[in-house]
Amino acid sequence: MTDLEQKYASLNVPRYTSYPTAPHFSEAVGPAIYGDWLESIPRDTPLSLYLHVPFCQEMCHYCGCNTKATKKIQPVLAYVELMLKEIDLVLARLGTGRAVHHIHWGGGTPSLVPREAFLKIVEKLKANFVFTDDIEHAIELDPRTVGDYLAETLKMAGITRTSLGVQDFDEDVQKQIGRIQPLKTVEKAVAALRNVGLNDINFDLMYGLPGQSEKTIRETVEYTKALAPGRVALFGYAHVPWFKKHQQLIKEENLPGTNERIMLSDVSRDALVEAGYDVIGLDHFALPTDEMAIALKEGRLRRNFQGYTTDNADCLIGFGCSSIGFLPQGYVQTTPSAREWERMLADETLPIKKGIAVDQIDLCRAEIIMQLMTYYQVDYAAKAQKYGLPAGEFDKIPEALQDMVNDAVVEQNGTTVTVTNAGRRYVRVVAAAFDSYLATQQARHSVAV
Repeated sequence: MTDLEQKYASLNVPRYTSYPTAPHFSEAVGPAIYGDWLESIPRDTPLSLYLHVPFCQEMCHYCGCNTKATKKIQPVLAYVELMLKEIDLVLARLGTGRAVHHIHWGGGTPSLVPREAFLKIVEKLKANFVFTDDIEHAIELDPRTVGDYLAETLKMAGITRTSLGVQDFDEDVQKQIGRIQPLKTVEKAVAALRNVGLNDINFDLMYGLPGQSEKTIRETVEYTKALAPGRVALFGYAHVPWFKKHQQLIKEENLPGTNERIMLSDVSRDALVEAGYDVIGLDHFALPTDEMAIALKEGRLRRNFQGYTTDNADCLIGFGCSSIGFLPQGYVQTTPSAREWERMLADETLPIKKGIAVDQIDLCRAEIIMQLMTYYQVDYAAKAQKYGLPAGEFDKIPEALQDMVNDAVVEQNGTTVTVTNAGRRYVRVVAAAFDSYLATQQARHSVAV
């Protein structure tokens, strides 16, 4: 392990899919405040929608999502009816007829929702929002659930992009993470989607899983190259058994150590580049012809709760248990408790559990962090000026970055910070220097690499 790796790779820092990060949300922001925020959103504000379906056929050992296993369809159908009610409650404050540029279905496994119920939600949205001509309508899929019938359902619903949870193609790795998913299963899923014209396909891969090696990683990338998804997300497995109890099924002694984890990250990245993918930020890859690669080159790339995205809407409305939304005034999160969610909806109450209001300082720091996470360079004084902040807002930054400057992780030229090629894998650590909440935070985070 190099000195840099020893110093930075094992640091626990946020993933920065938002700022402020979720551990700083509090119950000071609840249903009443959310309702007021919805009412005050200007009519011409571009919207995105996120719908969370917290059900899976079974729990994968590595999963960090808010979901639960069910073999019965009735809980899913009941959930759909409650989500329709939640949409009505939001519309009562937001109003109808607003333009939607992006929709994302996450989970869980949203493809578990039966066709009739799924289309019922989509029609509800279409009846009350204006879908733009270039809307991206995306859904996360478990390849084991994808066949011709589901592909036809997605096509009927107007889905334009699918994201398949692949993780790793190696049989032994799959056994250790509790997700048996042979190559043929993924091949059939991809074929079914392409047969109905759903050609914009993403793969989610992971490194840092038990049983992985340089050989298994290279094989996974070779199979990925053959199936040719337009985008690949490569996430480092976050082992947080104190937070996700089912992760205790993964034996810590079977997890790669820091040295191995870094090697797996490097091998994965290099293999994807060799396969023809452009590197997108910290953990995404895209074929050069994909819209995400084009957005990166044109300076339009952003980062949100789904990772790197071409979604440039200024407002995200979340529906379903645990969903997070972002409005001009701040963040909100729906209660993760299904029982509380149901009770609040029965009481005609917006089911918001917590959130955080943001001010100009937060917005400025959020933009700085996003700029670092996407383009590895930012002029923080220019951002301060943009948001009308006092000149001294970032006076302590040079001192905070000095160690990283000495270690050649970053270069600082005046008020412009540039993450070096050697430092890019530690960009979350660099971003943390601009996080004014981090020192007061009690939450535990995943490691930097």
